[in-house]
Amino acid sequence: MQRSKSRRSVGIDQQYLEILADILKNGVVSDDRTKTGTKKIFGRMLKFDLSKGFPLLTTKEVWFRGVKEELLWFINGERNLRRLVLKNVNIWNEWPFQKYLEKNRLDKKYPKYSLDWKNQLDIFVGKIKKSKNFAKRWGDLGPIYGYQWRHWKGLNGKEVDQLRNAIDLIKNHPESRRIIFNAWDAAEVDNVALPPCHVLFQFQVAGDKLNCTMYQRSVDTFLGLPFNIASYALLTEIIAKLTLKKAGEVTMFLADTHLYLNHFNQARLQIKRKPRRLPKLVLGNSIKNINKIDGEAIKIEGYKPHPPIKAEISV
Repeated sequence: MQRSKSRRSVGIDQQYLEILADILKNGVVSDDRTKTGTKKIFGRMLKFDLSKGFPLLTTKEVWFRGVKEELLWFINGERNLRRLVLKNVNIWNEWPFQKYLEKNRLDKKYPKYSLDWKNQLDIFVGKIKKSKNFAKRWGDLGPIYGYQWRHWKGLNGKEVDQLRNAIDLIKNHPESRRIIFNAWDAAEVDNVALPPCHVLFQFQVAGDKLNCTMYQRSVDTFLGLPFNIASYALLTEIIAKLTLKKAGEVTMFLADTHLYLNHFNQARLQIKRKPRRLPKLVLGNSIKNINKIDGEAIKIEGYKPHPPIKAEISV
């Protein structure tokens, strides 16, 4: 009897392609909040060893600069769109834009995903870039991931910096089983442009290695998951460097794991592609302080993926 390979021995591209195939074959069609519709499975896992290469998918090109800038935005505890927009990273634009339309009773005039909607989105982003006041009013996403990581509101309004606390535990109490981050604040969920999808993660020190496990409640498998894989890998690498550890394994527990109904053809195309060699992550020696990370010190070498595959986002 042939034994199946462990998740550790199967490359990240192959694991990802298996999830796409699983959804297409076994998924259940379901309505969803965005009205696009999904096909979904529940309770899957990815596991990869960062010593084997940086897990930037090769069966389609993943925009690493976007991954990097979003993560640094999280690390800085940001909640406003403007810093990303000024760097031409536009992966969060649609959610505050849609809220802007709804608040100004323009959502019926500009139906979601229509040409007029897309044109108005461009105008909205232009205003975010040009006007600090406009951005302050309409670019605020609420207490999203990074804000919760760095500014969690505790009892009597006491602020908790979960990221700084984690670094301290890794350095001074590496045996701890409490190196945990929570991004899901039940009292704040209705005040967030998009409630957190990756809601909880934990670091573990094993000898000189730093491991990470995360739990994701909702998984946009085609567009979002490749970003999530690379982002948690990069976060683990950065924290390992800051704490003088080696980046070890990342394990991702995926709850509602879905493909939007308008992503099927793209998924089928990607499944046909053969994985290539993973790239190498290079972190500069200037990375010494969690509050002063220069994006130019974070680079990818040897990334030769298949071409990108475009797909519409659902808001």
